[in-house]
Amino acid sequence: MRFEPAQPGRQPRTDYAAGLWGIIDGMESTSFYPLQWADGYLPLEDYGLIGDGATAALVGRDGGIPWLCVPRFDSPPLFCGILDRGRGGSFTVAPEDLVESRQLYEPDTGVLMTEMRGRSGTVRVTDALTLRSGADLNEDAPAARGELLRSVRVLEGSVRLRVVVEPRDEVRAESRGGGLELSLSSRPDLDLHLWATARLDGLRTTLDLEAGDRLSLVLSWGGRQHRYHPDPPDGLLESTQEAWRRWVRCFAYEGPQERLVRRSAITLKLCDYLPTGAIVAAPTSSLPEWIGGERNWDYRYAWIRDAAFSVYALRRIGLVNEARSFLGWVLDAVERHGRPKVLYDLDGENPQPEREDPELEGYRRSPPVRWGNAADAQRQHDVFGEILDCAYQWAMHDGDIDPALWERLCELVDAAGKEWTEPDHGIWEVRTAGRPFTYSAALCQVALDRGARLSERFGLPADARRWHGESEKIRQAILDEAWDPEINSLTEHLGGGALDASLLALPLRRVIPADHPKMVATTAAVSERLGAGDGLLYRYLVDESPDGLSGHEGAFLLCSFWLVENLARQGRLEEAMELYDSLCARANPLGLLPEQIDPSDGSFLGNYPQAFSHIGVISSGFNLAREVENRESS
Repeated sequence: MRFEPAQPGRQPRTDYAAGLWGIIDGMESTSFYPLQWADGYLPLEDYGLIGDGATAALVGRDGGIPWLCVPRFDSPPLFCGILDRGRGGSFTVAPEDLVESRQLYEPDTGVLMTEMRGRSGTVRVTDALTLRSGADLNEDAPAARGELLRSVRVLEGSVRLRVVVEPRDEVRAESRGGGLELSLSSRPDLDLHLWATARLDGLRTTLDLEAGDRLSLVLSWGGRQHRYHPDPPDGLLESTQEAWRRWVRCFAYEGPQERLVRRSAITLKLCDYLPTGAIVAAPTSSLPEWIGGERNWDYRYAWIRDAAFSVYALRRIGLVNEARSFLGWVLDAVERHGRPKVLYDLDGENPQPEREDPELEGYRRSPPVRWGNAADAQRQHDVFGEILDCAYQWAMHDGDIDPALWERLCELVDAAGKEWTEPDHGIWEVRTAGRPFTYSAALCQVALDRGARLSERFGLPADARRWHGESEKIRQAILDEAWDPEINSLTEHLGGGALDASLLALPLRRVIPADHPKMVATTAAVSERLGAGDGLLYRYLVDESPDGLSGHEGAFLLCSFWLVENLARQGRLEEAMELYDSLCARANPLGLLPEQIDPSDGSFLGNYPQAFSHIGVISSGFNLAREVENRESS
């Protein structure tokens, strides 16, 4: 089996190595290339991410910031031009005659540089969501200053620079204190101020600059006392970079694709809401899983199922504080609420109700745009296993399970033992009637197994023997009832059905060993029947597994990383490594990955960047390194 490297998408980008090497070695190792639009929109590959532990922004190669929600990830967007180029709004700093550009992160930081060439000169814009001086990104404490810094320097020639600030909502600008006070019609309580080192002619300014000229712009919303006289921009940038580099010192990894794993760690940190420890699934909403389709969801929340995968991966690269904080967030949410939800907002509360926004056309005219996520009301049995797995990891590494929490956990273990045969909406959150998904039953097995282990290891009161018995009963039922001898594979449902790539996660959750004959056969069947080419996998085939939605979707990257781990655990280490390298080659030159890939051209689909995809990079890399070490020591 051979996996070809990523094919160029709509942008003629450099090969992966040349792009990512620039993260370490400097801007000279990346190439300028022309901007290309589809339906008036930049491809998702052409965006970088910046953040401050409270919110995040997308910065395009065209100098625009068409995505920023303030003051936090799940707030209404200040700019959302990525969802409607005409009405969504953007903050643009770019040459009028922009021809080509390139992007690069400052090494080991979330600070992004965009170099743009016009016909007569080149300008560099350095963007950061600034951090407080001395901020410790290992603490669950606010580090964000509540401001966006855009630092401009003309590198050569002369540049006519456009500075355009267009929030989505109607805005009134008033000169005050050497800057502009901005008032939004829909958010009168939001304290917005724009300050610059040059005079601004309102919200649209054109400046003629020469080589060596510099300009700084600071957009603030934090209500800071000294917003009219901000700290020196160079100092803000320096302290922000230093905070990132102090944090990166905790990174510990030796294995394949070390540079991408390192960048994936930083990307996950950019999705981390520091005040509570929640990690958002992605910092964006409604980026489509297929151009022109309706599979557009709001991912600015934290999913319970993400926690167990995330904590496992974070611990293995030295990010212990992030793992501990996310676990604490999950267990706090469980204690506060009754039956666990699938997802929560950043504070561990219910998210806003899902609604469609008719005013926005959607990325590349792919409506609807959605705010909120109705999956929080679904019945998904896998949350039992996710929560118990989180509790098990917490107890093993971070502390005791107190009696009140243990009482809640016991209720969940018993619920898993009773409900594992009942229909639910599954890991993929189908919007049809519930079905008895195999993955959901498997995670009920995980709940019973981890509950029994917790009881035995820590002397917690429970009928651990009964739980072990019920756990084994579910495991055997999966092997018997989900097995279809005609297709020689486990299937998506107890009782049979189509194929589902979530079955590849069963060995990762210690439900069925990867080298079990039925798991080996399932791996082969999923690879063949759900394969989208070059190692990419669909989650399922929508024609065979109806999900209540029309249209199609791209290949789901995390499923391919699960395939890597199955191949490695089955002793097919060379194939696993080859597949892993080919998946990593799909990252953009900044080292960022989306949720899904269009198999026809390699372009990015879905919310971006996607935490789950970067978890896959980290987890698969770590486990490949371990398998290599085991082989060498045997």
